[in-house]
Amino acid sequence: MRSFSGEFDLGPVSRSLPSAPPKSEPAHPADALALPAVDPSEAVARSAPDGYTLLFVTTVNAINATFFDNLKFDLKRDFAPVSGVTRVPNVLEVNPSVPANNVAEFIAYAKANPGKLNMASTGNGTSIHLAGELFKAMTSTNLVHVPYRSPPQAMTDLLAGQVQVMFDVMTQGLQHIKEGRLRALAVTTAARSDALPNVPTVAETVLGYEASSWSGVCAPSGTPAAIVAMLNKEINAALTDPTIRARLASMGSTAITGRPAEFATFLSEETDKWGKVVRAANIKAE
Repeated sequence: MRSFSGEFDLGPVSRSLPSAPPKSEPAHPADALALPAVDPSEAVARSAPDGYTLLFVTTVNAINATFFDNLKFDLKRDFAPVSGVTRVPNVLEVNPSVPANNVAEFIAYAKANPGKLNMASTGNGTSIHLAGELFKAMTSTNLVHVPYRSPPQAMTDLLAGQVQVMFDVMTQGLQHIKEGRLRALAVTTAARSDALPNVPTVAETVLGYEASSWSGVCAPSGTPAAIVAMLNKEINAALTDPTIRARLASMGSTAITGRPAEFATFLSEETDKWGKVVRAANIKAE
């Protein structure tokens, strides 16, 4: 089985899957998808719908559906959703120099200082960027977006106070928060996180706000329902394993389980949601 990934690694979940769906023909040769300069998503969309080649989708795939104008595939049309895998909260985290201890205080400070707070991200159009843009739109605040080329660069400047705020993926900033080098004002998911149980959600102050960095698995469109069901069953079984759940929890992540139809609905809703944010903020690929 071949898989192409976005921001995340399937890790222990991938190792729990069967090597390939049962079939009489031999597996594809190793170079079957050696397509230079082809987007991994496009490569999977072109693949035979036999369950041998999967796409590990993330929030970024849902964003890219609108962010890029010239994609040669359609996320909703060209893929068969199989299963969700993980969801990780983003964290509204600030440098300790920011005089705000909660979301309400942060909004008030940002409104009193429009254009003076720099909001870091790990790149234009990333889930970290879009979580911030959604917050800006829902709170009518003016935060200056500062895109970085990599998470370490963004984190270095946030810790140094060169930028003041980031809607970071929890796995990247959790240790800094626990050690007091950053202040967590809120998590972006609808529910609080077990990894930071005393940190409220953004939605407790900004009604209806929700953002997260999630992952899941898709197969090429046309993959037989029986194969999709088998893959879904195996992924869900892996995600109920106590060892895997404990490992995910240690990173602030939770498992997403459910049927293919449920993941299809989720994927469609996320694509529409982030498409609206991209268009409203007039975000363009550089």
